[in-house]
Amino acid sequence: MNQETQTKIEAAVFRRFLKHLDDHKEVQNIDLMILADFCRNCLSKWYSKAAEEEGESIDYDQAREIVYGMTYDEWKKNHQAKATPEQLEAFNAK
Repeated sequence: MNQETQTKIEAAVFRRFLKHLDDHKEVQNIDLMILADFCRNCLSKWYSKAAEEEGESIDYDQAREIVYGMTYDEWKKNHQAKATPEQLEAFNAK
């Protein structure tokens, strides 16, 4: 497989991954952190860093809007639930 094809496939997988996260808004960031040690905010940081490495200027808030599909404030207002004591305990045990 050539590099261009690989990059196209990886981009398609990333878009599908973001759609999957968007389709499952019930999965909270703390759940992702507990299970996989990353969350939507981590993806946003990685996105911003990768853009910077390519000479593009995408700040953290812009990257979060790409990852969340809306502003972070909108996400928190409409989809973020307060962490349960069980979630906090699992997160702190990591």
